Amino acid sequence: MRKMWSLECGMKSGEREEANVLKHRGQQISRLTLIGVVLVMLLGMLVGSWSCSKSDYSGKIESITFGNLPVESSELIYVALDQNYFAKNGLNVTIRDYVTGIDTLNAAIKDEVDIAGMAEWAIVVGAFQKQKISLIANIDKWQAVYIVARRDRGIENISDLKGKTVGLSRGTIVEFYLARFLDLHGMNIRDLTLVNATPSQSVDMISKSDVDAVIIWQPYVNGIQRRLRDQIVAWPGQSSQPVFGALVGKNTWITEHQDLVSRFLKSLALAEEYLDRHPTEAKAILQKRLTLDVAYVETHWPRNQFSLSLDQSVIAAMEDEARWMIKNNLTREKTIPDFMNYIYVDGLKAVKPEAVKIIQ
Repeated sequence: MRKMWSLECGMKSGEREEANVLKHRGQQISRLTLIGVVLVMLLGMLVGSWSCSKSDYSGKIESITFGNLPVESSELIYVALDQNYFAKNGLNVTIRDYVTGIDTLNAAIKDEVDIAGMAEWAIVVGAFQKQKISLIANIDKWQAVYIVARRDRGIENISDLKGKTVGLSRGTIVEFYLARFLDLHGMNIRDLTLVNATPSQSVDMISKSDVDAVIIWQPYVNGIQRRLRDQIVAWPGQSSQPVFGALVGKNTWITEHQDLVSRFLKSLALAEEYLDRHPTEAKAILQKRLTLDVAYVETHWPRNQFSLSLDQSVIAAMEDEARWMIKNNLTREKTIPDFMNYIYVDGLKAVKPEAVKIIQ
């Protein structure tokens, strides 16, 4: 220490002043350097945020109206909306909600919507009507249809349904599921008295004891359970055959808007990737969109397969449903349609080719 002091004391006054100036300048430079680094980091964050939020598509923004069923099967649609994937692919998507797949089918036929969400059953109905429509892709395979019955009407076992009054949306896939469910348990749909009702009407009817049972899909089943709790008994109604959440459009619209179809599917492919990476956040999107409780979403989430697909199983399902419609005189047609004539594969092939597993 004495040596350092003696060296400093040995400096001339001018040298000491110069040393102090240099030291002060060094401190200033250090502070400026630190400020500069912080500013660069903040600028980088802003630029990154801007680049992530801007559209990935630089062309013209175009509009699509989607006919939606407000059910869990529409999850990829909801995620794509929430995460702005449609906008990033140059699409302005308007959602119109409908009650059944037959409603969305009719909306597409009438040009009220461009692409419609529906169960594959509605495609069978359209094929028998000779409608010029095509399946673009499936976005879900789900198990969500239940037969719900009142215990105070003497129904504890499946066999107790015989002779009872059942509410359902006639002409939809649930009528097919009910008939097959009864066949598998030694009964016939003619053993029941059927009452035509919308899903919301069915909830009210069984709650007020206007019918003995209903066959209905989620989340309406959950509504009945909240109202009646242990007063009901319920059975899965699909006999393990999934409902296919299908995207359908008119052939003329698809032909004229192939690029829009591709961008729509690209958006859903991004939604599928997001769902796989962020299941908790994806569940929250569904919960908020359909006003569901957390416990419900956690319970029913595994009953869905949210994924873009076109595989042979959807054709097998439609053929099965077509045979049943012919057998029960629900159509004047006597032959099963060639459902390959009702599928547009090029859109999904361009976006997710590994998902196309249809024998052509």
